[in-house]
Amino acid sequence: MNFSIVIPLYNKAGLVEMAVRSALAQSFAPLEVIVVDDGSTDDGPDRVAAIPDGRVRLVRQANAGVSQARNRGIALARGEWIGFLDADDWQHPDLLRNWARAHVSVPQADILAAGFRCIEGTQEPEPWSVAAMNPVEVVADLHRRWMRDIPFFTGSVAIRAQRLRAMQPCFPPGESCGEDLDVWFRVAEDSPVALVREQLAAYRTAVAGSLSSAHGTTLPPFLERMRARALAGTLSADQRRSALWFVAQQEITLARAQLAAGQRAEAKQSLARARYAGFGTRWMLTALMLGLPGAVASRWQSWRLAASDVYSHQGSAQ
Repeated sequence: MNFSIVIPLYNKAGLVEMAVRSALAQSFAPLEVIVVDDGSTDDGPDRVAAIPDGRVRLVRQANAGVSQARNRGIALARGEWIGFLDADDWQHPDLLRNWARAHVSVPQADILAAGFRCIEGTQEPEPWSVAAMNPVEVVADLHRRWMRDIPFFTGSVAIRAQRLRAMQPCFPPGESCGEDLDVWFRVAEDSPVALVREQLAAYRTAVAGSLSSAHGTTLPPFLERMRARALAGTLSADQRRSALWFVAQQEITLARAQLAAGQRAEAKQSLARARYAGFGTRWMLTALMLGLPGAVASRWQSWRLAASDVYSHQGSAQ
């Protein structure tokens, strides 16, 4: 098997070389590293072009957004598997080797993934020690697994190229909030995920220009589409239940964000739409918040939201 790594680039001159080097330095060598420059105005593309390795392919396009950049990389990729890496993140040297092991362990899986760690600052990480043989978890229900803890992120996932090409445009054009989750969940709705239980990539926090989601007060489009697929009857019965439950959990979190913003009427509507979550602990706590005086509820929920990022790299706490 072989891997193509796709890196979308927009104004990350200070970090993109580290990202590319991490992909090239794999103990299981990638077939190619495709950097799609999405109209950068800094010298990041020139720095990539100067990297003396024939496996690096630089493609330039007018600014069209991260989704279009990734879709173009998919269209150009020659590998059997396509891995993803953002220009400000980093991959451990043993990531691809472990992806290959995961494929051997779970050959029916169309998604290979691994854990990750968060790092701060702009320094290049030092590779940390990892076990020679890491356990591989078979994730059959990504919706419920995601709510336990975030198992992987963009820089630690690879998908079978044949599957991605059949889904083109894979990443929803024009979207940059949950556009990656949209792809992972759509593939996982009819394929297990082979998850290596080891931190094998680094997600860089607090980077200027990062596309990581912030707490909004509207439901991201990918969740609306997930609910529509479930209600349309296109999913298995188990996946339908899990998808509706997952969206309901995000509606609860949305209700809390709206409450923190003082949008009490909108919060009540979001909580009402979360009926597929039943009357669980999170639903009941949120209903309790709505019953408190407005200023008290807003302060309480603002404090709770400060600790988590719902739609991207952090789980939803109770």
